[in-house]
Amino acid sequence: MILFLLRRLVSGIIVIVVVTSLVFFLTYGTSIQIARNILGPSASDEQVAILNENLGLDRPLFEQYFDWITSAVHGDLGVSYFTSEPVAAALSNRLPVTFSMVIVAVLITLIASLALGITAAARGGVVDRVLQSIGTISYVFPVIIIAIGLVYLFAIVLRWVPSIGFVPITRSPGHWLASIILPSVTLAVGGIAGLAAQIRGSLVDELGLDYIRTLRSRGVSERAILGKHALRNAAGPALTVFSLQFIGIFGASLFIERIFALPGYGAYAMNATVQGDFPVLLGVTLVSVVLVVTVNLIVDVAQGWLNPKVRT
Repeated sequence: MILFLLRRLVSGIIVIVVVTSLVFFLTYGTSIQIARNILGPSASDEQVAILNENLGLDRPLFEQYFDWITSAVHGDLGVSYFTSEPVAAALSNRLPVTFSMVIVAVLITLIASLALGITAAARGGVVDRVLQSIGTISYVFPVIIIAIGLVYLFAIVLRWVPSIGFVPITRSPGHWLASIILPSVTLAVGGIAGLAAQIRGSLVDELGLDYIRTLRSRGVSERAILGKHALRNAAGPALTVFSLQFIGIFGASLFIERIFALPGYGAYAMNATVQGDFPVLLGVTLVSVVLVVTVNLIVDVAQGWLNPKVRT
């Protein structure tokens, strides 16, 4: 198991280095005149040259990259070109907003998918078809339509929750939940169908195997068969889909934050992209890749625990 973890950890570090290196050289190594874009077209060549020197952009590209990656290892992601705010500090202020929304969305997705998938596999028949139809309908609806519908019903008509804004959990847990529940549900709706279908399909296949019939012939209850045997053995493919759903939810949060006016990671990344704020883009890329690698590592560990064959 230790060798298995080491292999996964080393491969994750390689992915982080490769992706961040590609982004760095594709941004700073292009013909884009960064200083000119910051100062505007009316700036003189002398002003551009001074800013290039101040930002260190007049140095060799590999020297710039070495300085950036060395600083990044120590937690220094540079300073925004447009706000002069340290990127690490800005991300630390905005990531809790995004993580709050993503974690709640993942919990909703997991609970709903398990309930739908297990019920559909165990009951079958009409229940199975109805649940699959509900999942398909939720999957095909555009996110923007779901968001508008939720805001109209719960924020405008019922006035149960606010339509925009964010309240930190440290200020008020109740208001925090109210501020993120609509975007979290919006994020979760699309992922429930795919994960529930995977859980249902894996369980149906598992429940048709010989050892399940043997357990039933010995008088083992259906609840014990599902919980102790079938669900654990069917969890492998579902975990893979769940990891993809988590990454998809995190990616979609960039768009959802704009709809609900949340001051999170996504809005910060989109503004940096529009402005060409390269230190911010690199910081966002690094955090995103580290998150993806971490999620995949956790899933790999879970897969190895559930199925020893995966460790080889």
